[in-house]
Amino acid sequence: MSEPLIQLEGIRKRYGGDNGAPQTDVLRGVSLSIRTGEFVAIVGTSGSGKSTLMNILGCLDRPSDGSYRFAGQDVADLDDDQLAWLRREAFGFVFQGYHLIPSASARENVEIPAIYAGTPAEQRRQRASELLTRLGLGQRLEHRPNQLSGGQQQRVSIARALMNGGHIILADEPTGALDSHSGAEVMTLLDELADQGHTIILITHDREVAARARRVIEIRDGQILSDSGATPTPGSDAKGMAERLARGDSGGASLLTDIREAMQAAWRVMWVNRFRTALTLLGIVIGVASVVVMLAVGEGSKRQVMNQMGAFGSNLIYLSGLSETPRSPAGLVTLDDVRALATLPQVKMIMPVNGGDTTVRYANVDHQAYTRGNGVDFPHILNWPAAEGSFFTQADEDSAAAVALIGPKVKEKLFRNGEDPLGSYILINNAPFQVIGLLAAKGASSGDEDADNQIVVPYSSASVRLFGQPNPEFVIIAAADAERVHEAEQAIDALMLQLHRGVRDYELTNDAAMIQAEARTRNSLSLMLGAIAAISLVVGGIGVMNIMLMTVRERTREIGIRIATGARQRDILRQFLTEAVLLTLIGGLVGLVLALLIGGVLHLAEVALVFSLPAVLGAFGSALCTGVLFGYMPARKAAQLAPVVALSSE
Repeated sequence: MSEPLIQLEGIRKRYGGDNGAPQTDVLRGVSLSIRTGEFVAIVGTSGSGKSTLMNILGCLDRPSDGSYRFAGQDVADLDDDQLAWLRREAFGFVFQGYHLIPSASARENVEIPAIYAGTPAEQRRQRASELLTRLGLGQRLEHRPNQLSGGQQQRVSIARALMNGGHIILADEPTGALDSHSGAEVMTLLDELADQGHTIILITHDREVAARARRVIEIRDGQILSDSGATPTPGSDAKGMAERLARGDSGGASLLTDIREAMQAAWRVMWVNRFRTALTLLGIVIGVASVVVMLAVGEGSKRQVMNQMGAFGSNLIYLSGLSETPRSPAGLVTLDDVRALATLPQVKMIMPVNGGDTTVRYANVDHQAYTRGNGVDFPHILNWPAAEGSFFTQADEDSAAAVALIGPKVKEKLFRNGEDPLGSYILINNAPFQVIGLLAAKGASSGDEDADNQIVVPYSSASVRLFGQPNPEFVIIAAADAERVHEAEQAIDALMLQLHRGVRDYELTNDAAMIQAEARTRNSLSLMLGAIAAISLVVGGIGVMNIMLMTVRERTREIGIRIATGARQRDILRQFLTEAVLLTLIGGLVGLVLALLIGGVLHLAEVALVFSLPAVLGAFGSALCTGVLFGYMPARKAAQLAPVVALSSE
């Protein structure tokens, strides 16, 4: 005779024996052969080992000892993917408890084996509908298991067993939970399948049900007590199945198809458990929204602080003449030096300053103020705009125009009767100047200096009309990068040494303390925002992990069902990881919308905030990565569950 499809020799299965626990032998040297097309009933009382034998036959469990050959191939040599292929392509399971996925419809339950086989969606939907219609459930395709009777659920499980061909139907007490009428219908279906050439292995304790089979094997205390013997069947060889097994796993669906199916299943589960999903999403939404809003508020606050600090010139370098010794004359910084320094790439702007204390008069009022001659870059380099009127132009500078801008305190002292200073003439050291603008209030940066008690005139006007000195008193240089002021200072120093023939008759100073304060402010803000982001994302991630762990615990039987119908470990991992990603994806998107709404409200409340695309994408990406990270452990736990353990869970 040809080689049997299934060959067991000396199969033993024992439990326990670890850590001092007692050892229990469930199967004790079972040997039997089953050929293609046989209808075999394995009958025995509860605890006889028949269900354990079925689990081993269906590759849901492995024997402790003995040899199991399927189509001539030793099952012990097969890896996890090949075992999944066998469960998907060779076996179809019909369980006493139906084992249908509660969140899926009848049609979707039937389609599961075809999903893992990579059958196109339209093709598997059509076949599932045809199978259910053939079994009398054509009007129940979209009903969930809780909307079906026990007999109808068992028909759904039979249709699922036939989805990928059902070459071998493993039926474990298929009538045990049914009334007599429904049980008779199920047995009639199994008879018809046997007549069509399917190999049927029926596990039952009912001898009347077992009598419907062509061959009856009685098992007691883990040993075969009797075997009525094999019945001849047409084409009873395993050659075709052996060839298919030798070719290995069909590979299933493409990665894109697998991800799409996993997302559809994940969405279905999330929708069925809407309330719990909403609670989980709430943590992610709050986490993402808080990160985005805090980043926007932090960036706005930082820019506000930087602008305020910029008003004091935190990126400025001051250049002035210096005496090498107390008795030697001070060195001169010339306009030629200024023009040479302006060519350095580290220099953004440069402006000579010529100034001194002056007596200012308007009408019969005299006042002492500091008058400074500056270039047209004054408002930009010192971040000091005109509050009223306008600043002088390059044409004014070129013609040494007698125009001036006065500070708030100068206005207060000279124009005591509320006159409009714009257009008025004042005397500076007896030289008439027309007031064309008012400087913005700046306040005092130290005890003896008051920026508001100043007058600004063109550099050329100060040199010609007031001080008679063409060379600047000092030079203000704005570094190109506020964070690299020291590098700019080194470049300026090197060029000045070259221009002054190696004589250091000059001095370079900067507001180092202010620069350090700016750096500390930036670092503190960044640290604060980073801490908020980390805490928010961790809270959201913990929520995802918590819900996924609960999901794995609650859906352990579903995992067993998926494994029994041919899912590989990576399919289970992908399924649950996809659910975690979908949760964080939806939560992240809702969080971004909420952040924009909150930002709009804060903007109306005139709170300084700046949304930046990198910050928004970074927060969303971090949330997504956090969801994947925290979702991986539960998904991995689900993928590593033993199928027989998962199926037996409550």
